[in-house]
Amino acid sequence: MGKRKSLIKIKPKSFKDGEVVKVSFMVMHPMETGMRKDKKTKEIIPAKYINNVKFSYNGKVITTMNVWESLSTNPVFTTYMKINGKGDLTVTYTDNTGEVNEQSKKIKPKG
Repeated sequence: MGKRKSLIKIKPKSFKDGEVVKVSFMVMHPMETGMRKDKKTKEIIPAKYINNVKFSYNGKVITTMNVWESLSTNPVFTTYMKINGKGDLTVTYTDNTGEVNEQSKKIKPKG
């Protein structure tokens, strides 16, 4: 599978060095539990769900989330972080099939 569509949003949009911001990571992922049947074939749809999400800033891990298959399709993961200068925010996730994807965003505080 190629890279999935994902997005990192930071609120507020404008922030200063030293402020705490809300970081949301949204990803297009089916989040299949392995308990649902295909309506046409009546076969069980194999489990495919995100089980680990890691937020890093300039290479340093901010937080790691271990999650389960009970999350909704196309989940949103949110955390808060203190801005410490310019840098790169990277969110990496792994799913139960071994798929790994990553999304990055440049952080530029004002003032």
